[in-house]
Amino acid sequence: MARLSRPDPLETLDHASLARLLPDLLLIGQLIDRAGMPALLGEFGVDGMRDVAIEEWQAASPHYTRRMKEALSITGDGVAEIFKGFQLDVGAPPEFMDFRYGITDHDNGEFWLDHCGALMDVEPMGDRLVTTMCHDIEDPTFPATALATNPRAVVEPIHRPPRSPEGRTPHCHWVVRIDPDAPPAPMPGPAVESASSRLIDFRFDPPAPQDTAGEGERDDYAGPLLTDLVFGEFTSAALIRVVREVYLQMHLLAVGFHQSVRRRSDLETADRLLAYQATGIAGVAAGRIRDVLGAGPDARGLAAVLDSHPLAGPTAYTGYSSRVSDDGRELTVSWDTSADAFADDTWLPLMAAGDLRPLEAAAHAVDPHWTVEAVPGDGSRLEAVLRLGEVAAKESDEVAVTRISTGAAFDFGPARTSLPITPV
Repeated sequence: MARLSRPDPLETLDHASLARLLPDLLLIGQLIDRAGMPALLGEFGVDGMRDVAIEEWQAASPHYTRRMKEALSITGDGVAEIFKGFQLDVGAPPEFMDFRYGITDHDNGEFWLDHCGALMDVEPMGDRLVTTMCHDIEDPTFPATALATNPRAVVEPIHRPPRSPEGRTPHCHWVVRIDPDAPPAPMPGPAVESASSRLIDFRFDPPAPQDTAGEGERDDYAGPLLTDLVFGEFTSAALIRVVREVYLQMHLLAVGFHQSVRRRSDLETADRLLAYQATGIAGVAAGRIRDVLGAGPDARGLAAVLDSHPLAGPTAYTGYSSRVSDDGRELTVSWDTSADAFADDTWLPLMAAGDLRPLEAAAHAVDPHWTVEAVPGDGSRLEAVLRLGEVAAKESDEVAVTRISTGAAFDFGPARTSLPITPV
């Protein structure tokens, strides 16, 4: 693996900014799936979209769940540890996917969704798509996540949509149990293929020492399962570790998407659909990050947004860096193409091949007047200069379609109280 040593932009953010950024990044990760679905529908129809979605999550969640557990010292193989993994998964961003949990003992528990943003997106489209998501996709993907903690975990529904009676709450309800007599579940085929990606075993240097004044004291998640994770209670170092992992979750979803499309078509189609996904999520992500950071539309504000963007993070993996010109009118962004991300089936190889639409979409979300110009080079770096132009760009179709999801404009509520969940 290429080991790139450069300052991590996350280490320049204060504790409050990190705590605000993390739930937004989890939500952005959820929306990656939404960004790619319209392209899949057009290419393969509902059944093909369903199958790619299943394989995308199966390719990603077993690996990133293991990594996140390691990052926060989550040990053990019980139902509580499975639920801890759910709480830090881009598939279950807090509040938008409002998971609630109950624990009976080490081997038995349940979860339910008081609010499912994904259901809110799909329910108006009819029962067929609801069943596709809540039955066809969830049945193989919940177990794929759980097996990272215990391959003998069984995830079964009590009830789930289509909702009967209409408007039923909670939106769905599931039991999870560890069956000691069950054969261990094998790693899903898509996860076996994605395991060759460099990000699977990528190792970060520890975050640089932070000024700990005014921040939380929780540096791991080794204690009891909590009703909610209040991110302000974590140290800056812990937040940086988690945010880095959330970025990798996003890249793993992109890898799973690309590999699944390529298996049922060809490399050209996989590249085209992945570029569609990347462009759609890039614009929505930049707009949300802009709001979280309170960034302005100038070059320094744009730099702050892009430095925290999934196209850039985690910088040790992507090789990203940025530089604002001395007069403050231009921003140069650069990726070292020897970085590990350029060897994986994620978004950056597409950009290195000349497709800068994701970068344009991100810049236009900060101010539609930004222009993006590639800097010619010998291929060792992907570099572009961004300048303010005279004409405002129209929002791309990819971003506009992604923005249809209710998650694109979702507002997080007040901080909740974090309480331990004890067995009953």
